[in-house]
Amino acid sequence: MKKQLLSIGIIALTLISCKTTTKNELTLSGLNPKNFQKEVNQMPVNLYTLTNKAGMEVCITNFGGRIVSIMVPDKEGKMKDVVLGFDSIADYVNIPSDFGASIGRYANRIKDGRMVIDGKTIQLPQNNFGHCLHGGPKGWQYQVYEAKPINAHKLELIRNSPDGDENFPGNVVAKVTYTLTDDNAIDIKYEATTDKKTVINMTNHSYFNLSGNPELPITDNILYVNADKFTPVDSTYMTTGEILPVTNTPMDFTTPKPIGKDITDYSYPQIKNGNGYDHNWVLNTAGDIKQIAAKLSSPVSGITLEVYTDEPGIQVYTGNFLDGTVKGKKGIAYKQRTAVCLETQHYPDSPNKPEWPSTILEPGQTYHSHCIFKFSVEK
Repeated sequence: MKKQLLSIGIIALTLISCKTTTKNELTLSGLNPKNFQKEVNQMPVNLYTLTNKAGMEVCITNFGGRIVSIMVPDKEGKMKDVVLGFDSIADYVNIPSDFGASIGRYANRIKDGRMVIDGKTIQLPQNNFGHCLHGGPKGWQYQVYEAKPINAHKLELIRNSPDGDENFPGNVVAKVTYTLTDDNAIDIKYEATTDKKTVINMTNHSYFNLSGNPELPITDNILYVNADKFTPVDSTYMTTGEILPVTNTPMDFTTPKPIGKDITDYSYPQIKNGNGYDHNWVLNTAGDIKQIAAKLSSPVSGITLEVYTDEPGIQVYTGNFLDGTVKGKKGIAYKQRTAVCLETQHYPDSPNKPEWPSTILEPGQTYHSHCIFKFSVEK
């Protein structure tokens, strides 16, 4: 009788856990989970599917903690996949990208790959115009997180990053928790602890195309950013240390406008330096996650995305470096500006700018960051 009860309990637990399919049963987005079942860096990789009562589906792989697909209804009730990505783990491993990734240790750039902690200069990898970008060439987007499915709506991913990982100090234990709510929101919570003073700045790097058709550019998408100021960059995409007003510039999204309206106005130095938009906006929200940080909507599908965060900044990147050479899901070539990223974060190069909000994490402290991607439809 005890064995029978134990078996029933195991079956019940399996049913409430987020789905890890071992057969060739396709996801709603058309992914074959078998193509994600592999060992990478001697750790098991899989595809995890979150669902909610509204019929929304989010597929995540623990390789890089990446969102692979997001299925949401459009204005006609048809389900559309609204993020870029690949059909197999092999492509994620073999084709360098940040598609959907949980970025760490440090999202965005650190100038010259150099920072000073307690008087000690630390040299990090220089993988982007002489700077350290997204934690270096072996950042967490290329590492395997330990996956802990909680239920049909929630997945925990844990990364044990050793002292000296890409030369960042401290043994860091980081956790990313994805929760799909019944009101069609992806709630992302980040935590991290360390045994040595270090820096942490995590984000999600999903490439959104709300039309559901990645062959269409996102230049017609209407964008609102709740920010009166931004941090300008030089020709190497590095922040200059200034914080400037967006008023009367192409950087002003305080009144919603199409992304493409000013994106080729190269007479404005910041558009030229960024090759479009690839900048950090200084949010007006003061860490209040109940205030909207940004809003994106597609006139084609009617799908709308609202972004909420307790972070002080958000990076808007308009897929400027996509050039059609990378083919993603369903063999579609990803061309320039076929997606937009909305990366909640501390400001780039904060370790070298003590006047900005700090990214320092001390032993005994816990790093927390919270982001919500909420989807709806405007008819």
